[in-house]
Amino acid sequence: MTLWTAAEIAAATNGVVHGGFAVTGVAFDSREVGPGDLFVALTGESTDGHRFVDQAFVQGAAGAIVSQPTNHPHVRVADTTAALEALARASRARSAAKIIGVTGSAGKTGTKEALHAALNRIEPGEAHKSVKSYNNHTGVPLSLARMPRGTRFGVFEMGMNHAGELAALTRIVRPHIAIVTTIAPAHTEFFPSVEAIADAKGEIFQGLEPGGTAVVPFDSPYRDRLVGAARPYAGRVVTFGLNEGADVRAIEVMPAATGSFVVAKVGARELSFTLSQPGAHWVANAMAVLAAVDAAGGDLAQAGLALAELGGLAGRGAQVDVAVGEGTARLIDESYNANPASMRATLKVLAATPAARRIAVLGEMRELGQESAAYHAALARPIAEAGVEYAVLVGDGMTPLARVLEGRVPFVHVPRAADAGEALEAVLAAGDAVLVKGSNGVGLSAVVAALTRTRQTCST
Repeated sequence: MTLWTAAEIAAATNGVVHGGFAVTGVAFDSREVGPGDLFVALTGESTDGHRFVDQAFVQGAAGAIVSQPTNHPHVRVADTTAALEALARASRARSAAKIIGVTGSAGKTGTKEALHAALNRIEPGEAHKSVKSYNNHTGVPLSLARMPRGTRFGVFEMGMNHAGELAALTRIVRPHIAIVTTIAPAHTEFFPSVEAIADAKGEIFQGLEPGGTAVVPFDSPYRDRLVGAARPYAGRVVTFGLNEGADVRAIEVMPAATGSFVVAKVGARELSFTLSQPGAHWVANAMAVLAAVDAAGGDLAQAGLALAELGGLAGRGAQVDVAVGEGTARLIDESYNANPASMRATLKVLAATPAARRIAVLGEMRELGQESAAYHAALARPIAEAGVEYAVLVGDGMTPLARVLEGRVPFVHVPRAADAGEALEAVLAAGDAVLVKGSNGVGLSAVVAALTRTRQTCST
């Protein structure tokens, strides 16, 4: 189905059409361009998308947005980044979809994926979501510009690492429902306090449509601060969590084969379902999903079924059995990102994983500013509580933790992800459970890829 015609793109971006065309998708990374796509040639600090216009058309692009001459069908504009944002605004303006925005210090991608799965089960094929973790000033407009005309539900992840960024993004997305998953130390290099992080996350409510719903974590020490940020913009504030008093809460949680069996209370109603993802943090995420589905008028029973069927998310908790000798080891892939709160949460998952021995491959947590050393050193306690018997620490930022662990837990401290892979391979044995987690820039996904490339036997 046609997503955009050349004339519609020109009208939205105030551009000039050169050669008529219609597109079925949008991309700004030439490597991701497929047949029928619109290629947006963004100009950045390190590269210029105009260098890849020819490549995009070789891969099947039907048209392009450019600010420089080209012989291919295109719409020419003054500024391609501004044009992408304008196209996103046009997509939002023409849509009758119920729009949900998701942010938080941790859990936003997983919550976005789970919420999309729930809504897509309710209206098969009619739900749209942000791709990957495209949640910044270019990723959010791209995800909006890709939204099909007939979408019933749109779920958009929004991130930030500076004050004011979410305020700008949410005014483009204009959500009917806005979720903050959690508040925790993340990007503290750019904020004077965690309270300031809460204020920056609370900016998501500024874009709410009139009468919209704010979904706030009840168990957070910053709950009242977030509620205060939401009040001027929200028609309704709904809290979610694990403790009594939340509007949507888990009233009973029991371990299941790979996740949890949950009884949830949504207002005056109760819902029982199996959550496929392990960990208390995922139970909290599920409560946020139920709160949003309810606010969107969706079927809670269908949402519960979707949560039971949710597959593991690569880099965000996917569990894989990898062949080791005559047996297997369980790999917990949390390699995409890390902050102190998510480190503690996933170490608890490791602790609950049956294993002969528990190993943690932990990469440094970046953008933590002056408190970085203290945050890293403080991981010693959750490592001990998780029963970790061997640790591989990666990066200079892990030096404070290495000093604390000396004499307590056997470990090796290496500078790079490649070294971590070699260190893990040297000790990995059948029956082990291995957690791999660190900031994305550390590159621990390469360790996961190397382990699973030839060893994978099954995954959850």
